[in-house]
Amino acid sequence: MNAAIDPYITFDREQWAALRAATPMTLDESDIERLRGVNERLSMEEVENAYLPLSRLLSLYVGATQDLSRTTDIFLGTPPDKVPYIIGLAGSVAVGKSTSARVLQTLLSRWPNSPRVDLITTDGFLFPNATLTERGLMARKGFPESYNTKALLDCVAQLKSGKPRVEVPLYSHLVYDVLGDERQVIETPDVVIVEGLNVLQTGANPAGPRTFVSDFFDFSIYIDADADTVRKWYIERFLTLRESAFADPRSYFSRYAGLSDDEAVETAGHIWDSINGPNLIENIEPTRERADLILTKGTNHRVEQIRLRRL
Repeated sequence: MNAAIDPYITFDREQWAALRAATPMTLDESDIERLRGVNERLSMEEVENAYLPLSRLLSLYVGATQDLSRTTDIFLGTPPDKVPYIIGLAGSVAVGKSTSARVLQTLLSRWPNSPRVDLITTDGFLFPNATLTERGLMARKGFPESYNTKALLDCVAQLKSGKPRVEVPLYSHLVYDVLGDERQVIETPDVVIVEGLNVLQTGANPAGPRTFVSDFFDFSIYIDADADTVRKWYIERFLTLRESAFADPRSYFSRYAGLSDDEAVETAGHIWDSINGPNLIENIEPTRERADLILTKGTNHRVEQIRLRRL
């Protein structure tokens, strides 16, 4: 891309790490172990080089947004409302976005003013399996049409309006379904991270302008990696889960627990090639350039390049 029209400033790992400045490390090895996802290679060095600079940037952005909000209240002569700063975080299945979201949540919650930082995953806004089956969408789970987008939009709209208590539906990866009436309760948060495949998508809009989930974000992040690399990570994760979560008889995927290595690789590859890969290429990756920040990972799971949108 022509640098003159590139909307992003690009940093390599070393350049980005230097922007940490004096931001303190507030995590220890036990935190790293707790936050690390399946087959993720999260390390203290990765937090220092990739996530502490981002934590510093977000701290500055949150402060600036709060100052602007106070200025607007003064101008309008209205009492100040507590409105959370909302961060959207998108990326493919198996790219490590859930780990990134948990790391950011923990770092942000340990800022000096100890803000309340909540994490929402959009899995809870998937239609229940019964509904997906009825509509012939089980093989399209994770695609835009498998989500209750209206409910997700209502949720972020309530958060951004300053509603003091918002309930969010929960999802179980064990049973591979929404958990009925179980809810996550979010009360007067300072920061909310909304993580999911679809958070930056706009979808087809033949009827004209309408509101999208990302319209309510103050900042958005896309976790990126080469599609072939993510496919490899997905298969590696499948093999690990076959020996752990899939072995639980309650697991939706328990039928895969007895597969041989070759059978598991073939099965995971088929699932990726028929569902997750097409969803990445058709729906998720095209939203990458809508993000304010793109973290690009190399084959070793480390963030190697960072692109920050120019203001």
